[in-house]
Order: sequence, then C-alpha cells, then structure tokens
Amino acid sequence: MNIIVLVKQVPDTSEVKINRETNTLIRDGVPSIINPYDMYAIEEALRLREQHGGKVTAVTMGPPQAADSLKEAVALGVDDVVLLSDRAFAGADTWATSYTLAMGIRKIGNFDLVIAGKQAIDGDTAQVGPETADMLGIPFVAYVRKIEKVENAMLVAERMMDEGYDVVETSLPALITVVKEINQPRLPSLKGKMKAKGLKVVSWTAADIGADQNLCGLKGSPTKVVRIFPPAPRGQREILSGSIEEQVSTVVKNLKEQALI
Repeated sequence: MNIIVLVKQVPDTSEVKINRETNTLIRDGVPSIINPYDMYAIEEALRLREQHGGKVTAVTMGPPQAADSLKEAVALGVDDVVLLSDRAFAGADTWATSYTLAMGIRKIGNFDLVIAGKQAIDGDTAQVGPETADMLGIPFVAYVRKIEKVENAMLVAERMMDEGYDVVETSLPALITVVKEINQPRLPSLKGKMKAKGLKVVSWTAADIGADQNLCGLKGSPTKVVRIFPPAPRGQREILSGSIEEQVSTVVKNLKEQALI
C-alpha cells in the first residue's frame, strides 16, 4: 500500500510575522514546526504501512527550510520525502497550494491513499485537503477519526460529526483528512534520527512537476489578502466594585447614559 502524507511547516505560534507589502506570512528565518494535525496523519500512514506493507512518502510545499519538517517525518519512520520548493510557489492561497500539491502527487504517481491533517494552524481553512482531492479527481473524506478497514481497493472509515460519527466507505485511491482523535503520534526512534541526519531531501521546482507557473503562488491565487490590521481599541475600561446588585445598577446606569438601552 503506497501512502502519501501531506505535511506543512507552520510558524511557531509565538513567532508569527507578516510581510506588510504582500500581506503573507514571513516564513524564512522564522522558527517553525510541523503542523500539529499533520503529525496524526503521519502516524496513521505508518500504522497502515505496518498492517498492509508498502511505502509512506511525505510531501510538503515551502521554502528550503521546510526540508527540516520532512527530515522530522523521516525520523518518525517515513520512507521517502519530496519538497516542492520554487519562488513561483510563494504567496499561494489554498487553491494555488492544492494545484501545486496535486501536480507533485501526480509526478510521484502510483499511490493508494493520501492523508493530511484536518487543517493547518496558521490558516485554519481546512480547504487544501478537499481541493487537492478535487484536482486529483479522487474521492475525499474529511474529519476521519478511525480507519476501520482497508481491503479490495476500498476504505471504510468513521467520519467525526457534530453529534456522533458517520461510517463512510470509499474506493481507492482517495484522500482523507484526519482529526487528533484518530491516534497518538509516536516519538522519533534513534534509527530514524540517524537516517534523517544524513538525508538529502529531494526538491522539485515548478518545471520538475510540470506546473503552469500562472497557476502557482500569488499569480495562481484567486483570493488575495487586501489588508491586515490589529483590532481597533475598544475605548476606556472600567472595573466595577461592590455587591452584584451595585455592579448591575452601575452597568445599567452607564448604558442609559450612552443611549444603548
């Protein structure tokens, strides 16, 4: 069973910086981590390989430093990695990102399943998974909390819902996004760390994957961030004291003075 895992390197949440000219995240030189939800995708891919044999390949799109996340994936047990890195990919929205990932997956070829985390913590859109599946022309299942079985080119999974879950059956190849309830990610092994240390990460450009540069990066993004700004101050604050009755009376009085009630 050949599995591809989509991995994203995201800025450490305490180090998020914005390029004021392009209104995009500054990633170069910023401390980064593997998107936490993608750790569950990696773990599920490794468990499926242990059950059914085959190969796990991790793929990411990003600047050269994103290779560090792929090496971490290898330390966890991933067999192979591919970095999609080109200036033409910079500033991509979810649509352009999905196009690039789909082209990279097509170049890899021969896969049974693509697994990704349900969303990335830097964008929180949860759009790249379904968009990539659509561009690949394969079935998609979101919010998978358990894979019940994989056999005869079919996959049966539990999809988390607001109340309970659905049992979904889909043909393979397919793309699924997983939630944290699906497993508990493992720690890297010593053998894996040694393999990752000496790994030369394969890097593909737009030309390598046959991508149209007009469909990549900012050029290929139908959505644009027009402006980023901090929330406007909400005015003076007042700390109330006294009994509950006295505080309520003060609030009502202030609202009446401001003609809000």
